[in-house]
Amino acid sequence: MEAYDLIIVGAGPAGSTLAKALENSGKRALLIDKQDFPRDKTCAGWVTPSVIETLGIDLDDYGNGRTLQPIRRFRIGMMGQQAVENDHGGVVSYGIRRCEFDDYLLARTSTPKKLGTPVKNITRKDGNWLINDAWSTPLLVGAGGHFCPVARLVGDGPGSHETVVAAKEIEFEMTQEQAKACEARGDTPELWFCKDLKGYAWVFRKGNYLNVGLGREDNHKLTGHLQDFVEAMKTAGRVPEALSGRFKGHAYLLYDHAGRALVNDGLLLIGDAAGLAYTQSGEGIRPAIESALLAAEVIRQAQNFSATSLQAYGDAIAKRFGHRDSRKEEGFQVPEWIRVPLASTLMRSHWFTRKVVTEKWFLHQEVSALTSNT
Repeated sequence: MEAYDLIIVGAGPAGSTLAKALENSGKRALLIDKQDFPRDKTCAGWVTPSVIETLGIDLDDYGNGRTLQPIRRFRIGMMGQQAVENDHGGVVSYGIRRCEFDDYLLARTSTPKKLGTPVKNITRKDGNWLINDAWSTPLLVGAGGHFCPVARLVGDGPGSHETVVAAKEIEFEMTQEQAKACEARGDTPELWFCKDLKGYAWVFRKGNYLNVGLGREDNHKLTGHLQDFVEAMKTAGRVPEALSGRFKGHAYLLYDHAGRALVNDGLLLIGDAAGLAYTQSGEGIRPAIESALLAAEVIRQAQNFSATSLQAYGDAIAKRFGHRDSRKEEGFQVPEWIRVPLASTLMRSHWFTRKVVTEKWFLHQEVSALTSNT
């Protein structure tokens, strides 16, 4: 049995960021992931300049051989209406492919890794967690997404009691014919809100790669909404008539709607395992990375890994993202005051779609980047 100071389950952006942040802490960590990297990851795939700043990514280095699509405009509408296009006058975000982005982040950490290694069992013995009867640790960090096995140990999820966003999307490299027929532009992602405001769809071109998808909080209607949206986009020429590959599904929790505890004795959740996706947009990359850095600070300073000691992490999350109980609202992204029919009018407004939908809900430009103190 090999012993570690902490074991991180999940080597995506949250897990790899935490591992890198703890490299000089004196803590001996192990990263475990059920998949080998690079691996496919279902995600629309864009990151804001704040994420780039927080991670200290050199854009020239990252863009060498990887997809890095500058975003300068957004095209936003409600399904069945004309879209509004806003030019932000400069680069406000970047399109990435998660298979490349996650692999890049993972390669930056020297933390020992066990990839292609599913967590088959977790047991508790003498104050330590035993993983697969092979590794032991006093602190187990869940960074494995919505269905992370560590989340089951904290006490609140995953489960049918949770209001989950279900999404289906496809990403593929277009042929020359498809690229020519696709009217969507790489620097202009398209966001299309469902009429009942319980979700939205997107068309996002990254060079010759195209990502199309839709996410909603009532997944029993997801397939029908997706099919209608794709057909409408084909008719409008926004996507090619034939889409290559098949749509893949994934699930996540919106921060204001999640009820998962973040810590317990010897347990801590970060990223989607903790249900931290932004409520208005569903973005999970920035919250995942920031939660990892907040966790790293607490782990460095913790005298022990009891729930009481680790609660400083929960407090830091609440300070950064707000208190869930006081912010909780019904619906997917939008607050109650913007319900239909007011939303239909607002989604035709250049000011509203730019200042509120894009800059506030999707880009979070009013929130400064979180930097590591390590």
